[in-house]
Amino acid sequence: MALITVKDLSFTYPNSDKKALSDISLTIEKGEFITLMGATGSGKSTLLRLLKPELRQNGDISGEVLFNDRQTETLSPRESAEKIGYVAQNPEEQIVTDKVWHELAFTLENLGARRSDIARRVAETAAYFGISDRMERDTATLSGGEKQLLNLAAVMTADPELLLLDEPTAQLDPIAAARFIETVYRLNRETGVTVLICEHRAEELFAISDRVVILDDGQIKYDAAPRQVAAQIDINSPHEAFLPTAARIAHLVYQSSDAFGSLYQKAPNDIPLNIREGQRFIGQFANTVRVLDDESSAHPDAVALSLKNIHFRYERNSPDILRDLSLTVYGGEVFALLGANGAGKSTAAAVIAGLRKPYSGTVKLFDKPLKDYKNGSLYQNNLSLLPQDTESVFIRETVGEELKGCETIVESFPYDLRPLYSRHPYDISGGERQLAALCKALSTGPRLLIMDEPSKGLDNHAKTLLRDIILRLKSDGVTVLLITHDTEFAALCADRCALFAQGNIAAVDTTENFMSGNRFYTTAASRITRQRYDGAYTADRAARLIRLNGGAP
Repeated sequence: MALITVKDLSFTYPNSDKKALSDISLTIEKGEFITLMGATGSGKSTLLRLLKPELRQNGDISGEVLFNDRQTETLSPRESAEKIGYVAQNPEEQIVTDKVWHELAFTLENLGARRSDIARRVAETAAYFGISDRMERDTATLSGGEKQLLNLAAVMTADPELLLLDEPTAQLDPIAAARFIETVYRLNRETGVTVLICEHRAEELFAISDRVVILDDGQIKYDAAPRQVAAQIDINSPHEAFLPTAARIAHLVYQSSDAFGSLYQKAPNDIPLNIREGQRFIGQFANTVRVLDDESSAHPDAVALSLKNIHFRYERNSPDILRDLSLTVYGGEVFALLGANGAGKSTAAAVIAGLRKPYSGTVKLFDKPLKDYKNGSLYQNNLSLLPQDTESVFIRETVGEELKGCETIVESFPYDLRPLYSRHPYDISGGERQLAALCKALSTGPRLLIMDEPSKGLDNHAKTLLRDIILRLKSDGVTVLLITHDTEFAALCADRCALFAQGNIAAVDTTENFMSGNRFYTTAASRITRQRYDGAYTADRAARLIRLNGGAP
């Protein structure tokens, strides 16, 4: 039985000539687990918000959305709050109380539930989510992963029929993200709640979904079981970037659409979708050649950034966030700093950018102490910071006003931002907002660019475009420091990677050695290939090694 029925749905934002959604028709059966994917700006978040009445944006809308055969606009606020749960991208957005127990009780209190029912359901929910020991914790002290888990638990106290999730793992580290998705999947299987999750994490979601829906330019391009979608996607299509790594390796090995299609359209169940299936797939190929003969990865000699014995705390009597931190980044390299939520990475970025002052230690930029940059000279042709919260970058009413003076940068971008000029910066997608903020960050001509979670909200194709931008900056002599949870993105563009833990650097190495040596902070390709090949930490590298060993049988 259909829980959600979308019929001929179209939507256009104010002051826009282009439809964000065009003639969308979609049926979601009760109990289904559906992953919604698509390029940055394809309409995913717009569609998700139109399914919950109080989140519906201003704009011109046509068509209809039915929930249990009722027009969603006829649902009362109580019915919508109780029956349709929603988890947003930013863990901070939904938390409204000071204590964990109160956050769990908040929805039920607003629904007017009896005190005894609230106590019972809160206790039961806390036990299910494994957070009973945190009930008295201040919500402000939770890590990003803990906050997002709390958001999910708080939504589930109302026992919704439909759970909508809009890129809920975008700000989580790889381990926290995988655990969050596992929890959502378990909820679906154990409680029967219908799940529609908008995410770019194909590695975890593709194989466990009942259906995968891919939007393209406001329209549904694919809607089928995961293996059928993988069989339908052309190897040369930009949608190939949405596939999990195992399937992408298979695409690349067979090289031509005809070869791949003739093999897998006849037997789509043979398409590898996860790590285990990927390992079985590469097991059929020889491994006489185990490693690629790459060029030397020696770093430049000139030092762009140096941190020596940095200590920092937010309050005099609080514990140190940065603990004897030392770090060297060389001129013209792309350096990725990875680590768990709450490890101190963004704090380190703020110290490097001069926004926070350590109580001991020295920061040098291009062999000059940070304190010697006077009268704003640090931020002119020297350093620029792209913050994690890109909304804080925008102060004007339209994207066009924000990017005035950035025309040369906009024209050189591989993603065209000009169609967004009439839109408010908060009305564009998270990925588009990230790219617009990057334009502003580059407008000062920095020699060192710090990017805090730059791939947040970007689909895999857009990440490839961002990688091209970063590598072009590198070729122009710009040093790039990436603060990221995204190991797959770091693998695409970083020369060296470091693991940040407990306020300091736990390990630093070349990207190949870093990804090959780690078990959890590594890529899907590395997990798939490490028993047969060395240094194959991307799908492209894995496919190249297979072809060197004789290619497809």
